[in-house]
Amino acid sequence: MAAVHFCGDWLVCVCDRRLLAVHSSQDRAPFELDCASLEKRLKKVEGESENPSESECGSDQILAVAPSASGTLLALSDDSKRLVLLQRDPTWTVLSVRWLPRRCTALVFARAEDRLLAADKSGDVYSLSVKEPTQEPVLQLGHLSMVLDVTVSRDDRFIVTCDRDEKIRVSLSRSPYNIQSFCLGHQQFVSALLSPCGSPHTLLSGSGDGTVCAWDMETGRRRQTVDLREHGTPREEAEEQRLTVSRLCSSPDGAHVAVLCERHMEIQLLSLEQAEGGALLSPHSRLPLSHYPLDLTFDPSGRLWVLMNCTESPLLVFSHTQGSWEQLDALSPDLSRVSPAFKTFWDAADESQRSSSRLEHLYVETYDNVSEYMKKKQQRLEQQSHKRSREHSREPKQPKKTKAQSKAEANGS
Repeated sequence: MAAVHFCGDWLVCVCDRRLLAVHSSQDRAPFELDCASLEKRLKKVEGESENPSESECGSDQILAVAPSASGTLLALSDDSKRLVLLQRDPTWTVLSVRWLPRRCTALVFARAEDRLLAADKSGDVYSLSVKEPTQEPVLQLGHLSMVLDVTVSRDDRFIVTCDRDEKIRVSLSRSPYNIQSFCLGHQQFVSALLSPCGSPHTLLSGSGDGTVCAWDMETGRRRQTVDLREHGTPREEAEEQRLTVSRLCSSPDGAHVAVLCERHMEIQLLSLEQAEGGALLSPHSRLPLSHYPLDLTFDPSGRLWVLMNCTESPLLVFSHTQGSWEQLDALSPDLSRVSPAFKTFWDAADESQRSSSRLEHLYVETYDNVSEYMKKKQQRLEQQSHKRSREHSREPKQPKKTKAQSKAEANGS
Protein backbone atom coordinates (compact mmCIF):
# COMPACT_ATOMS: atom_id res chain seq x y z
CA MET A 1 0.00 0.00 0.00
CA ALA A 2 1.17 3.53 -0.85
CA ALA A 3 -0.80 6.57 0.34
CA VAL A 4 -0.44 10.29 1.06
CA HIS A 5 -2.35 12.52 3.47
CA PHE A 6 -1.96 15.97 4.95
CA CYS A 7 -1.93 16.17 8.72
CA GLY A 8 -2.02 19.93 9.24
CA ASP A 9 0.91 21.24 7.16
CA TRP A 10 2.73 17.92 7.33
CA LEU A 11 2.76 15.72 4.24
CA VAL A 12 2.45 12.12 5.42
CA CYS A 13 3.37 9.26 3.12
CA VAL A 14 3.19 5.55 3.87
CA CYS A 15 4.56 2.70 1.81
CA ASP A 16 4.94 -0.93 2.84
CA ARG A 17 5.77 -0.83 6.57
CA ARG A 18 7.23 2.69 6.79
CA LEU A 19 5.80 6.17 7.37
CA LEU A 20 7.36 9.56 6.58
CA ALA A 21 6.08 12.99 7.66
CA VAL A 22 7.63 16.13 6.16
CA HIS A 23 6.58 19.74 6.91
CA SER A 24 5.61 21.48 3.69
CA SER A 25 6.03 25.12 4.77
CA GLN A 26 8.78 25.10 7.44
CA ASP A 27 12.29 23.70 7.65
CA ARG A 28 11.64 21.12 10.33
CA ALA A 29 13.19 17.71 10.80
CA PRO A 30 11.17 14.95 9.10
CA PHE A 31 9.65 12.15 11.14
CA GLU A 32 9.99 8.48 10.19
CA LEU A 33 8.37 5.39 11.65
CA ASP A 34 9.02 1.74 10.84
CA CYS A 35 6.27 -0.59 12.04
CA ALA A 36 8.81 -3.39 12.34
CA SER A 37 10.32 -1.53 15.32
CA LEU A 38 7.05 -1.43 17.27
CA GLU A 39 6.19 -3.86 20.02
CA LYS A 40 4.74 -7.24 19.10
CA ARG A 41 1.72 -8.90 20.66
CA LEU A 42 2.60 -12.16 22.37
CA LYS A 43 0.71 -15.29 21.46
CA LYS A 44 -1.60 -16.76 24.07
CA VAL A 45 -1.26 -20.53 23.88
CA GLU A 46 -3.30 -22.69 26.22
CA GLY A 47 -1.19 -24.51 28.77
CA GLU A 48 1.85 -22.21 28.42
CA SER A 49 3.12 -19.49 30.71
CA GLU A 50 1.51 -16.06 30.73
CA ASN A 51 4.56 -14.51 29.08
CA PRO A 52 5.49 -16.74 26.15
CA SER A 53 8.47 -15.68 24.08
CA GLU A 54 6.86 -16.24 20.69
CA SER A 55 5.08 -13.25 19.13
CA GLU A 56 2.31 -13.15 16.54
CA CYS A 57 3.67 -12.97 13.02
CA GLY A 58 2.71 -10.33 10.50
CA SER A 59 4.35 -8.54 7.61
CA ASP A 60 4.10 -5.14 9.40
CA GLN A 61 2.78 -3.70 6.14
CA ILE A 62 0.61 -0.64 6.72
CA LEU A 63 -2.96 -1.34 5.60
CA ALA A 64 -4.82 1.85 6.55
CA VAL A 65 -3.99 5.38 7.66
CA ALA A 66 -6.18 8.34 8.66
CA PRO A 67 -5.54 11.89 9.95
CA SER A 68 -7.96 13.64 12.29
CA ALA A 69 -10.03 16.60 11.04
CA SER A 70 -7.88 19.12 12.94
CA GLY A 71 -4.66 17.50 11.76
CA THR A 72 -3.31 17.02 15.28
CA LEU A 73 -3.67 13.21 15.35
CA LEU A 74 -2.80 10.41 12.97
CA ALA A 75 -3.75 6.73 13.15
CA LEU A 76 -2.45 3.76 11.22
CA SER A 77 -3.01 0.02 11.25
CA ASP A 78 -0.77 -2.72 9.90
CA ASP A 79 -0.76 -6.37 8.94
CA SER A 80 0.12 -7.37 12.51
CA LYS A 81 -3.29 -6.01 13.63
CA ARG A 82 -1.66 -3.11 15.46
CA LEU A 83 -3.40 0.23 15.75
CA VAL A 84 -0.89 3.04 16.26
CA LEU A 85 -2.01 6.49 17.41
CA LEU A 86 0.38 9.41 16.86
CA GLN A 87 0.27 13.05 17.94
CA ARG A 88 1.76 15.77 15.74
CA ASP A 89 2.59 18.68 18.08
CA PRO A 90 4.87 19.78 19.61
CA THR A 91 6.83 16.87 18.14
CA TRP A 92 5.72 13.62 16.57
CA THR A 93 4.97 11.17 19.37
CA VAL A 94 3.53 7.66 19.49
CA LEU A 95 0.67 7.97 21.98
CA SER A 96 -0.42 4.34 22.04
CA VAL A 97 -0.08 0.97 20.39
CA ARG A 98 -3.01 -1.42 20.71
CA TRP A 99 -4.39 -4.40 18.82
CA LEU A 100 -7.47 -4.99 16.72
CA PRO A 101 -9.42 -8.27 16.53
CA ARG A 102 -8.75 -8.56 12.78
CA ARG A 103 -6.76 -6.87 10.05
CA CYS A 104 -8.07 -3.43 9.21
CA THR A 105 -9.38 -2.26 5.83
CA ALA A 106 -10.27 1.38 6.68
CA LEU A 107 -9.86 3.92 9.47
CA VAL A 108 -11.58 7.21 10.27
CA PHE A 109 -11.66 9.63 13.19
CA ALA A 110 -14.95 10.94 14.53
CA ARG A 111 -15.26 14.69 13.96
CA ALA A 112 -15.04 15.26 17.71
CA GLU A 113 -11.75 13.30 17.65
CA ASP A 114 -12.75 11.37 20.76
CA ARG A 115 -12.80 7.96 19.03
CA LEU A 116 -11.59 5.99 16.06
CA LEU A 117 -13.62 3.71 13.81
CA ALA A 118 -11.85 0.71 12.35
CA ALA A 119 -13.38 -1.57 9.69
CA ASP A 120 -12.09 -5.05 8.92
CA LYS A 121 -12.29 -7.75 6.27
CA SER A 122 -14.94 -9.75 8.11
CA GLY A 123 -17.42 -6.85 7.80
CA ASP A 124 -17.24 -5.55 11.38
CA VAL A 125 -16.64 -1.95 12.48
CA TYR A 126 -15.13 -1.28 15.91
CA SER A 127 -14.94 1.90 17.96
CA LEU A 128 -11.77 2.73 19.90
CA SER A 129 -11.35 5.51 22.44
CA VAL A 130 -8.70 8.11 21.66
CA LYS A 131 -8.26 9.29 25.26
CA GLU A 132 -8.40 5.84 26.90
CA PRO A 133 -5.97 3.58 25.03
CA THR A 134 -6.43 0.74 27.52
CA GLN A 135 -10.10 0.30 26.67
CA GLU A 136 -10.98 -2.68 24.50
CA PRO A 137 -12.41 -2.12 21.00
CA VAL A 138 -16.22 -1.96 21.01
CA LEU A 139 -18.17 -3.57 18.17
CA GLN A 140 -20.43 -0.98 16.53
CA LEU A 141 -21.96 -2.66 13.48
CA GLY A 142 -21.44 -5.44 10.98
CA HIS A 143 -21.86 -6.24 7.29
CA LEU A 144 -22.23 -9.64 5.66
CA SER A 145 -19.20 -8.98 3.45
CA MET A 146 -15.89 -7.14 3.54
CA VAL A 147 -16.16 -3.44 4.51
CA LEU A 148 -14.01 -1.43 2.09
CA ASP A 149 -14.41 2.09 3.50
CA VAL A 150 -15.93 3.97 6.43
CA THR A 151 -16.61 7.66 7.02
CA VAL A 152 -18.67 9.87 9.31
CA SER A 153 -21.03 12.72 8.52
CA ARG A 154 -19.89 16.29 9.07
CA ASP A 155 -22.08 16.63 12.16
CA ASP A 156 -21.05 13.22 13.58
CA ARG A 157 -24.66 12.01 13.41
CA PHE A 158 -24.05 9.11 11.05
CA ILE A 159 -21.51 6.37 10.45
CA VAL A 160 -21.38 5.42 6.77
CA THR A 161 -19.92 2.12 5.60
CA CYS A 162 -19.67 0.38 2.22
CA ASP A 163 -18.87 -3.18 1.27
CA ARG A 164 -17.97 -5.58 -1.48
CA ASP A 165 -21.64 -6.40 -2.15
CA GLU A 166 -22.46 -2.94 -3.59
CA LYS A 167 -24.16 -1.75 -0.39
CA ILE A 168 -23.79 1.56 1.42
CA ARG A 169 -25.18 1.63 4.96
CA VAL A 170 -25.92 4.80 6.92
CA SER A 171 -26.16 4.10 10.68
CA LEU A 172 -26.90 6.34 13.62
CA SER A 173 -23.68 7.26 15.38
CA ARG A 174 -25.11 7.08 18.90
CA SER A 175 -26.79 3.72 18.27
CA PRO A 176 -25.17 2.08 15.22
CA TYR A 177 -27.51 -0.92 15.39
CA ASN A 178 -30.20 1.50 14.09
CA ILE A 179 -29.95 1.89 10.32
CA GLN A 180 -30.93 5.30 8.98
CA SER A 181 -30.87 4.33 5.29
CA PHE A 182 -29.30 2.19 2.59
CA CYS A 183 -27.84 3.80 -0.54
CA LEU A 184 -28.28 1.20 -3.29
CA GLY A 185 -27.54 1.46 -6.99
CA HIS A 186 -23.89 0.62 -7.72
CA GLN A 187 -23.28 -2.39 -9.97
CA GLN A 188 -19.94 -3.39 -8.41
CA PHE A 189 -18.23 -3.11 -5.03
CA VAL A 190 -18.24 0.34 -3.40
CA SER A 191 -14.60 1.26 -2.77
CA ALA A 192 -14.59 4.92 -1.65
CA LEU A 193 -16.78 7.20 0.46
CA LEU A 194 -16.61 10.96 1.03
CA SER A 195 -18.59 13.41 3.12
CA PRO A 196 -17.48 16.60 1.33
CA CYS A 197 -16.78 19.93 2.99
CA GLY A 198 -19.67 22.39 2.93
CA SER A 199 -22.31 19.72 2.18
CA PRO A 200 -23.32 18.12 5.50
CA HIS A 201 -26.19 16.03 4.07
CA THR A 202 -24.38 14.87 0.92
CA LEU A 203 -22.55 11.59 0.53
CA LEU A 204 -20.31 10.77 -2.43
CA SER A 205 -19.37 7.22 -3.35
CA GLY A 206 -17.03 5.64 -5.88
CA SER A 207 -17.23 2.09 -7.18
CA GLY A 208 -15.66 -0.58 -9.32
CA ASP A 209 -18.38 0.11 -11.89
CA GLY A 210 -16.60 3.33 -12.90
CA THR A 211 -19.17 5.76 -11.47
CA VAL A 212 -19.34 8.38 -8.76
CA CYS A 213 -22.74 8.85 -7.11
CA ALA A 214 -24.15 11.66 -4.98
CA TRP A 215 -26.65 10.64 -2.30
CA ASP A 216 -28.91 12.19 0.27
CA MET A 217 -27.43 10.64 3.39
CA GLU A 218 -30.60 10.68 5.49
CA THR A 219 -33.04 9.26 2.95
CA GLY A 220 -30.68 7.11 0.85
CA ARG A 221 -32.00 8.78 -2.31
CA ARG A 222 -29.57 8.92 -5.20
CA ARG A 223 -29.37 12.44 -6.58
CA GLN A 224 -26.89 11.89 -9.37
CA THR A 225 -24.64 9.39 -11.11
CA VAL A 226 -21.49 10.49 -12.94
CA ASP A 227 -20.12 7.90 -15.36
CA LEU A 228 -16.39 8.54 -15.51
CA ARG A 229 -16.10 6.80 -18.90
CA GLU A 230 -18.16 9.53 -20.50
CA HIS A 231 -15.72 12.21 -19.38
CA GLY A 232 -12.42 10.35 -19.43
CA THR A 233 -9.80 9.84 -22.11
CA PRO A 234 -11.22 7.97 -25.15
CA ARG A 235 -9.99 4.40 -25.44
CA GLU A 236 -9.64 2.13 -28.41
CA GLU A 237 -12.78 0.25 -29.31
CA ALA A 238 -11.06 -3.12 -29.06
CA GLU A 239 -9.94 -2.55 -25.47
CA GLU A 240 -12.07 -3.07 -22.43
CA GLN A 241 -10.88 -0.90 -19.59
CA ARG A 242 -12.17 -1.06 -16.05
CA LEU A 243 -12.36 2.19 -14.15
CA THR A 244 -11.97 1.33 -10.47
CA VAL A 245 -12.45 4.33 -8.21
CA SER A 246 -9.91 3.99 -5.40
CA ARG A 247 -10.01 7.44 -3.78
CA LEU A 248 -12.31 10.46 -3.49
CA CYS A 249 -10.84 13.61 -1.99
CA SER A 250 -12.46 17.02 -1.39
CA SER A 251 -10.71 20.39 -1.48
CA PRO A 252 -10.81 22.37 1.80
CA ASP A 253 -13.46 24.74 0.45
CA GLY A 254 -15.58 21.86 -0.85
CA ALA A 255 -15.65 23.24 -4.39
CA HIS A 256 -13.72 20.41 -6.06
CA VAL A 257 -13.59 16.65 -5.75
CA ALA A 258 -10.58 14.74 -7.09
CA VAL A 259 -11.25 11.20 -8.35
CA LEU A 260 -8.47 8.62 -8.52
CA CYS A 261 -8.97 5.42 -10.50
CA GLU A 262 -6.64 2.49 -9.94
CA ARG A 263 -4.06 2.01 -12.70
CA HIS A 264 -5.48 4.83 -14.81
CA MET A 265 -3.05 7.52 -15.99
CA GLU A 266 -5.41 10.39 -15.37
CA ILE A 267 -7.03 12.33 -12.53
CA GLN A 268 -10.57 13.60 -12.96
CA LEU A 269 -11.69 16.71 -11.11
CA LEU A 270 -15.38 17.37 -10.51
CA SER A 271 -17.02 20.57 -9.34
CA LEU A 272 -19.38 20.30 -6.39
CA GLU A 273 -22.10 22.93 -6.57
CA GLN A 274 -24.96 23.59 -4.20
CA ALA A 275 -28.35 23.24 -5.88
CA GLU A 276 -31.96 22.94 -4.85
CA GLY A 277 -32.35 19.61 -3.10
CA GLY A 278 -28.62 19.16 -2.42
CA ALA A 279 -25.14 19.36 -3.90
CA LEU A 280 -24.52 18.15 -7.45
CA LEU A 281 -21.39 17.16 -9.34
CA SER A 282 -20.27 18.41 -12.73
CA PRO A 283 -17.11 17.55 -14.73
CA HIS A 284 -14.48 20.26 -14.37
CA SER A 285 -11.15 19.11 -15.81
CA ARG A 286 -8.87 16.15 -16.46
CA LEU A 287 -5.20 15.91 -15.57
CA PRO A 288 -3.40 13.47 -17.90
CA LEU A 289 -0.31 11.90 -16.33
CA SER A 290 2.78 10.15 -17.65
CA HIS A 291 2.69 7.39 -14.99
CA TYR A 292 0.10 5.69 -12.83
CA PRO A 293 -0.99 7.76 -9.82
CA LEU A 294 -1.02 5.85 -6.53
CA ASP A 295 -2.82 8.32 -4.28
CA LEU A 296 -3.72 11.98 -3.93
CA THR A 297 -4.61 14.56 -1.30
CA PHE A 298 -5.34 18.27 -0.90
CA ASP A 299 -3.20 20.45 1.35
CA PRO A 300 -4.76 23.14 3.64
CA SER A 301 -4.34 25.81 0.94
CA GLY A 302 -6.24 23.76 -1.67
CA ARG A 303 -3.38 22.48 -3.80
CA LEU A 304 -3.58 18.91 -5.08
CA TRP A 305 -0.64 16.60 -4.31
CA VAL A 306 -0.37 13.41 -6.37
CA LEU A 307 1.79 10.41 -5.47
CA MET A 308 3.11 8.77 -8.64
CA ASN A 309 4.46 5.32 -9.43
CA CYS A 310 7.62 6.92 -10.74
CA THR A 311 11.18 7.01 -9.45
CA GLU A 312 12.23 10.29 -11.10
CA SER A 313 9.23 12.46 -10.10
CA PRO A 314 7.18 10.65 -7.44
CA LEU A 315 5.37 13.82 -6.30
CA LEU A 316 3.38 16.25 -8.43
CA VAL A 317 1.57 19.36 -7.19
CA PHE A 318 -1.30 21.11 -8.98
CA SER A 319 -2.71 24.53 -8.14
CA HIS A 320 -6.12 25.90 -9.12
CA THR A 321 -5.68 29.35 -10.68
CA GLN A 322 -7.99 31.28 -12.99
CA GLY A 323 -10.40 28.38 -13.35
CA SER A 324 -7.88 25.70 -14.35
CA TRP A 325 -5.46 23.31 -12.68
CA GLU A 326 -1.79 23.91 -13.42
CA GLN A 327 1.18 21.80 -12.40
CA LEU A 328 3.71 23.57 -10.17
CA ASP A 329 7.37 23.65 -11.07
CA ALA A 330 9.62 21.18 -9.27
CA LEU A 331 11.54 24.18 -7.87
CA SER A 332 8.50 25.64 -6.11
CA PRO A 333 9.31 26.32 -2.41
CA ASP A 334 7.02 23.73 -0.80
CA LEU A 335 7.81 20.93 -3.23
CA SER A 336 11.56 21.57 -3.09
CA ARG A 337 11.37 21.55 0.73
CA VAL A 338 9.61 18.16 0.78
CA SER A 339 11.48 16.46 -2.06
CA PRO A 340 14.91 15.60 -0.53
CA ALA A 341 13.56 13.59 2.42
CA PHE A 342 10.75 12.14 0.35
CA LYS A 343 13.07 11.05 -2.46
CA THR A 344 15.28 9.13 0.01
CA PHE A 345 12.20 7.50 1.52
CA TRP A 346 10.74 6.60 -1.86
CA ASP A 347 13.95 5.15 -3.30
CA ALA A 348 14.12 2.76 -0.35
CA ALA A 349 10.51 1.63 -0.76
CA ASP A 350 9.67 -1.77 -2.19
CA GLU A 351 8.58 -1.21 -5.78
CA SER A 352 6.26 -4.23 -5.76
CA GLN A 353 4.39 -2.83 -2.77
CA ARG A 354 3.83 0.60 -4.25
CA SER A 355 2.59 -0.77 -7.58
CA SER A 356 0.34 -3.59 -6.32
CA SER A 357 -3.39 -3.51 -6.98
CA ARG A 358 -5.65 -3.20 -3.96
CA LEU A 359 -9.04 -3.65 -5.61
CA GLU A 360 -8.63 -5.74 -8.76
CA HIS A 361 -9.45 -9.03 -7.01
CA LEU A 362 -12.80 -7.71 -5.73
CA TYR A 363 -14.61 -7.81 -9.06
CA VAL A 364 -17.48 -10.25 -9.35
CA GLU A 365 -17.06 -12.23 -12.55
CA THR A 366 -20.21 -13.39 -14.35
CA TYR A 367 -20.47 -16.44 -16.60
CA ASP A 368 -23.10 -17.17 -19.25
CA ASN A 369 -23.73 -20.82 -18.38
CA VAL A 370 -26.97 -21.03 -20.38
CA SER A 371 -25.40 -20.21 -23.74
CA GLU A 372 -22.56 -22.66 -23.06
CA TYR A 373 -25.09 -25.38 -22.15
CA MET A 374 -27.15 -24.75 -25.31
CA LYS A 375 -24.02 -24.87 -27.45
CA LYS A 376 -22.97 -28.24 -26.04
CA LYS A 377 -26.53 -29.56 -26.34
CA GLN A 378 -26.64 -28.66 -30.02
CA GLN A 379 -23.33 -30.42 -30.54
CA ARG A 380 -24.69 -33.59 -28.90
CA LEU A 381 -27.84 -33.53 -31.08
CA GLU A 382 -25.76 -33.15 -34.23
CA GLN A 383 -23.50 -36.05 -33.19
CA GLN A 384 -26.50 -38.29 -32.48
CA SER A 385 -28.10 -37.40 -35.81
CA HIS A 386 -24.87 -38.11 -37.65
CA LYS A 387 -24.52 -41.46 -35.85
CA ARG A 388 -28.06 -42.55 -36.74
CA SER A 389 -27.56 -41.64 -40.39
CA ARG A 390 -24.37 -43.74 -40.55
CA GLU A 391 -26.09 -46.76 -38.97
CA HIS A 392 -29.00 -46.45 -41.35
CA SER A 393 -26.70 -46.39 -44.36
CA ARG A 394 -25.03 -49.68 -43.26
CA GLU A 395 -28.31 -51.73 -43.04
CA PRO A 396 -29.06 -54.01 -46.14
CA LYS A 397 -32.01 -52.91 -48.17
CA GLN A 398 -34.95 -55.34 -48.01
CA PRO A 399 -37.22 -55.68 -51.11
CA LYS A 400 -40.57 -54.17 -50.61
CA LYS A 401 -43.33 -56.76 -50.12
CA THR A 402 -46.41 -56.70 -52.27
CA LYS A 403 -49.89 -56.78 -50.84
CA ALA A 404 -50.36 -60.40 -52.04
CA GLN A 405 -47.18 -61.55 -50.28
CA SER A 406 -48.17 -59.85 -47.08
CA LYS A 407 -51.66 -61.44 -47.28
CA ALA A 408 -50.24 -64.91 -47.96
CA GLU A 409 -47.90 -64.66 -44.98
CA ALA A 410 -50.81 -63.62 -42.80
CA ASN A 411 -52.98 -66.60 -43.95
CA GLY A 412 -50.10 -69.03 -43.49
CA SER A 413 -49.62 -67.93 -39.92
